[in-house]
Amino acid sequence: MQRRNFMAASALAAFGASLQGSAWAQSGYPAKPVRMIVPFPPGGPTDIMGRTAAKAMGDRLGQQFVVENKAGAGGNIGTDAVAKAAPDGYTLGIAAISSLAISPYLYAKLPFNVEKDLQAISLVGTTPNVIVANPRAPFTDLAGMVAYAKANPGKLLYATSGVGTGNHLAAELLQKRAEIALTHVPYKGSSQIVPDLISGNVMLSMESSLVTTFQHIKAGKLRAIAVTSPQRAPALPDVPTVAESGYPGFVVENWFGLIAPAAMPASMADRLAQAWAAGTQTPEVQAAFQSIHANLRSNTPQQFAQFIRAENERWSPLIRSLGLQLD
Repeated sequence: MQRRNFMAASALAAFGASLQGSAWAQSGYPAKPVRMIVPFPPGGPTDIMGRTAAKAMGDRLGQQFVVENKAGAGGNIGTDAVAKAAPDGYTLGIAAISSLAISPYLYAKLPFNVEKDLQAISLVGTTPNVIVANPRAPFTDLAGMVAYAKANPGKLLYATSGVGTGNHLAAELLQKRAEIALTHVPYKGSSQIVPDLISGNVMLSMESSLVTTFQHIKAGKLRAIAVTSPQRAPALPDVPTVAESGYPGFVVENWFGLIAPAAMPASMADRLAQAWAAGTQTPEVQAAFQSIHANLRSNTPQQFAQFIRAENERWSPLIRSLGLQLD
């Protein structure tokens, strides 16, 4: 009896899976491989998110999603390639806060218009900024850092991965909120910051990802003093948020989402968003995001478009007030 019940349950589960698969396959889209543009080099967090999303959507839609890395200009080259592609649903991209909410106000001549040239599909993930210090710094928490900065205005150097990056703006926002003055030392990426941070050439860094610093934090070579996310990072459960540390409501996350050319039919965007939402429930996708200390996210094209507009409204006044502009 138990064997018959098990076989019946297995058959029912297989039937349910086949129904789900046939439901995904009923639409004619996609009828051929889909190109997914990742605007950063292979191997980094954005690339892993893009490849994970491509695999998850391809599995559900029964079609291959082929990843193409088009790096350069802080993600703008790849994002521009998406904007200028045919709006037939066969070229998509993953883009970040840098291209969709910062670059429009940072660059004098941006080759694409976020509102007019791009179609939002879905958020994919977020990562917190992490305030990381050299263990020999004369403070051990955010309150101590702020007190030191107030007593020594301009003397505390902090590193970021570049002028106008999300972690740079997060640090500027924190300075305004805490009423302190730090000195910015821009680098070309986190991989260059970490050696100087460990050696003490700079005492503080606003890191946009835990990927390059997590092992050093665990080894005691670096100290994480706060995260900018709304909740504590699962990988650093003992590290408080900035909001917990005396600045209620302070939340700054790096975010990444799926985009397409603006004129792509809305039905395709909805279908892709639904495929990604389904993919986020799988252990494989969850494990991939955990490996880079990222938070899974999904929403509708309408919700993501509204989110992008809100982020533009948030960051444009700060960028203009700082007088930041790149060629």
